[in-house]
Amino acid sequence: MAKRCDICGKGPAFGRNVSHAHNVTRRRFEANIQRVKAVINGGVRRIRVCTRCLRSNRVVKAA
Repeated sequence: MAKRCDICGKGPAFGRNVSHAHNVTRRRFEANIQRVKAVINGGVRRIRVCTRCLRSNRVVKAA
């Protein structure tokens, strides 16, 4: 499944884990993606949306 928001395009961010002994490894910060039924162009579709878009009412959820 794609880890990308269908509304804003937010996806995984990259960084590094740094341990106490300063061992450095790569890691991914995943976006919080939810599958929701949304009203799009008058019809109901299932889309993948990040929680920031859900909270800011950029998506109209279907009843």
